[in-house]
Amino acid sequence: MTSTSTSSPGYTDIVVEPGVITTITINRPGQGNKFRARTAIELADALRAFRDSASARVAVLTGAGERFFCIGGEHEPPTSTAPAAAMPIVDVYELLDTSPKPVIAAVNGYAVGGGNVLALACDLTIAADHAVFRQVGPMVGSFDAGYGTWLLEETVGRKRAKEIWYLNRKYTAREALRIGLINEIVPIAGLAARARDLATELSRRSPAALAALKAAFSARHSGIAGQARLAHDQLLTFYLHTEEATEMSAAFTERRAPDSGRFYR
Repeated sequence: MTSTSTSSPGYTDIVVEPGVITTITINRPGQGNKFRARTAIELADALRAFRDSASARVAVLTGAGERFFCIGGEHEPPTSTAPAAAMPIVDVYELLDTSPKPVIAAVNGYAVGGGNVLALACDLTIAADHAVFRQVGPMVGSFDAGYGTWLLEETVGRKRAKEIWYLNRKYTAREALRIGLINEIVPIAGLAARARDLATELSRRSPAALAALKAAFSARHSGIAGQARLAHDQLLTFYLHTEEATEMSAAFTERRAPDSGRFYR
C-alpha cells in the first residue's frame, strides 16, 4: 500500500477513497502509522460516513507504505499549554465491530498493539506475506481489557490469546494464519488487488443477510447494544416487508379490527 494525498477535506492522518468499496488508509508511515487522538477521531468519522452511506457496501482498512499497518497508539504527553489528548480508539473498535457493513483489514506490514486490535476487529483480515502481528502491552505498561482481549479469545482461543498478551511474541503471517488470526496471505504487490477482489465479492451478497450475521456475531459480547441491533434489523425486515405487518398497520390507521386470524399457523 502506498501513501497518497489526503482525499477528504479536514483529514490529516487518514486517506479515504469513497465508493461502493471504500478504502480507508492510515497515512502516517513516518510514525509507523501509529494512531494519535486525531487519527482515532478521523477513523471514527470515516467509519460513520461509510456506515451511513447509501452507496458504500464494503470497506477496506489498511496502512500507507509497505512496512507498517499500524503499530499502536502514539503517546501525546500533556504540555504546559495543553492537556493530554483523549484517545477515542474504542469508538473505532466499536464501529468496526457493530457497523452492519463488512470491513476487510489489509495488513501491509507490522500490526502491533492497538494496530493488531484494529485488524482483529475487522470482519476479515488478509495479510502481506511479510506482515508481523504482536501484542506488547505488558512490556510497556499497557493493556486492552476490552475488544483486544475478548475478540482475541473468540478468534484464537483462550490459551492462545493469553499467550499472545502475556508473552508478547511476534507472529509471522504464516503463524497468524495457522492459529486463525487472519484469513489468508498474499504477496505485498497483490495485497490491494486481493482486498478489492474480496470486497467486490462481499458487495454482491445480500446486505440484509450480512448485517444480520454481523449483528449476531457481535451480540455475544456487546450486551444490550448487540441485541438491540439484531432485533432492530429483524424488525425492519418484518415491519417493512411482510403482509402481516402491513395489515396490522393499515388496520390501526383505518381504525378497524385487523384480519389477524389468517396469520396464525
